[in-house]
Amino acid sequence: MENKEPLCQFKLMASRDALEVIQGKWRIPIIISLTYGKKRFGEIHRDIADISHKMLSQELKSLETNKIITRTLFDTKPLTVEYSLTPLGLSTTKLLDELLNWGIHFRNEVVGK
Repeated sequence: MENKEPLCQFKLMASRDALEVIQGKWRIPIIISLTYGKKRFGEIHRDIADISHKMLSQELKSLETNKIITRTLFDTKPLTVEYSLTPLGLSTTKLLDELLNWGIHFRNEVVGK
């Protein structure tokens, strides 16, 4: 009988890594907003109207630190900042599609029809 413990531990660690990057109320909506293309801060804020400016700024910094998004500065007056998904961020698309499908299923089964 083979020992499956190392594989289990590896998968548990990988799941924690993934959740650390996308956990919370706002990160997935920010990623989803950016799947529709490059956006400025105000455009993301309009997409996610109930997020505060401070929280949006914090979450964008976290996603940038984790290489999910990139922040590009343009030397304009006033200074323009644009956010976009990195290749790593774009790789979440399939995961988010599955998560959204499951969310629809959950809502139909548990929350009410």
